[in-house]
Amino acid sequence: MSLQAASLFDLDFFARLPIQVEVSNDPLTSDAGLLPLRQFDERIGLTAQFAAALNDPRDQDDIDHSFLEMVRMRVFGILAGYEDQNDHDTLRSDPVFKLIANRSPNDADLASQPTLSRFENQVDIASLKKLRAEFVDRFIASFATPPLTLTFDLDAVDDPTHGSQQLTLFHGFYEQHQYLPLVVTCAETDTIAMISLRHGTATASLGADDDLVYLVTRVRAAWPNVRIHVRADCGFGNPTMHRVCMALDVTFTFGQAANAVLQRETEELLVEAVRRWDETHEPQRLFMGFWYQAQTWPAPLWVVAKAEANAQGTNRRFVTTNRAGATMLLEATYDEYAMRGESENRNKEFKCGLAMDRLSDHRFLANYFRLYLHAAALNLLARLRREVADPPPTPLPDVPVAALPEPARRQYQNARRRQDPLGEGQPATWRLLLIKVAATVVVSCRRIVIRLSGSWPNRSYFEQVHQHVCRRPAVAHFWTG
Repeated sequence: MSLQAASLFDLDFFARLPIQVEVSNDPLTSDAGLLPLRQFDERIGLTAQFAAALNDPRDQDDIDHSFLEMVRMRVFGILAGYEDQNDHDTLRSDPVFKLIANRSPNDADLASQPTLSRFENQVDIASLKKLRAEFVDRFIASFATPPLTLTFDLDAVDDPTHGSQQLTLFHGFYEQHQYLPLVVTCAETDTIAMISLRHGTATASLGADDDLVYLVTRVRAAWPNVRIHVRADCGFGNPTMHRVCMALDVTFTFGQAANAVLQRETEELLVEAVRRWDETHEPQRLFMGFWYQAQTWPAPLWVVAKAEANAQGTNRRFVTTNRAGATMLLEATYDEYAMRGESENRNKEFKCGLAMDRLSDHRFLANYFRLYLHAAALNLLARLRREVADPPPTPLPDVPVAALPEPARRQYQNARRRQDPLGEGQPATWRLLLIKVAATVVVSCRRIVIRLSGSWPNRSYFEQVHQHVCRRPAVAHFWTG
């Protein structure tokens, strides 16, 4: 990249010497930390397989920018905080983004915003179906050995819209015009296994039964003996989801909305929690379980009820489940359901850290495709984050962190954030510690040199990720049974 020479800017706040600011003609970048992530992507083949799933109707002998190039521009741009197509009108000349897209820094510029817009808007339904299959393929391939159990968390994530996007509608509960994507996250890997974009007034569980059938069928084809558990909030606790889980032979724990019957059954439990709180002034958390069948349910289900009393008042919550042992281990059943909050944290990263809600194309299918681009960025980061994680040992031998009592669990998480900022880091943390770093790019006939600053305080993180990626085998395992 060649920059025009600029005049000097003088600053006089430093009394001992004048400060002059000038523009360098050297090829510079502010995102050199993307390079190890691009190397990791090369190892696992995520963007290559993503692009291969797209139908490209163009004449391949008469194109300047391949689909793979543009997929990498968008995915790595999202990781670096450039969620808009407009950002690439500047980034198309960046030497590191050219390298990410398999171009030399001396080659012609990358795709412009209008080209990227045409790219997203020409995606068809067949390509979206192939992307759904590709996401499940990548999920299966991410396991080195067949898993014994898998936990899938279903969640509806509101996506506010601003403009005239197709199928954006006003949702009374969220009080906004929006889309309502459905995200299926794997608790064991922190990655998105399936995702779908739905119109703004969709119910939480709309289409979740079909998505679950597809996902479970594909996973069972690869691993026939895997045990699958499904968790979701009360928006999914309905007869349709109960029936599909039973038909698929998967266990489930769904939140259950309170009604007059459930409240009547648990009134004594709540009164007892309040009595103990009044006597001890210590927070109370009591559980009970019972069989219950609403008129529309296909069969009776075991309900675990929680009643709390503390300084903030009282609280009752219900879950329905068909898990073995739930009739004996009430508190453990509810606490395991509550652990789906970790998957909700991934969705928070998806929305806030990787700008999943920036679905600003007019066409619904283009926004559906955009959602896949953002999901690919999250999966790339989540997989690398888990591989480079270096958490401290748990305070007690052989005890999972989730099983620690609350003070010990909080202390452990605080210690991990200090010792393992990348393995525990949000997208913003990765940008701060690794991605956002200035570098000079030097191209010769023999090599391309990326020169980092010797005084960069986070260089150790760059070296840590680089060493891991270079040691990692390039061929991903794909178990087909």
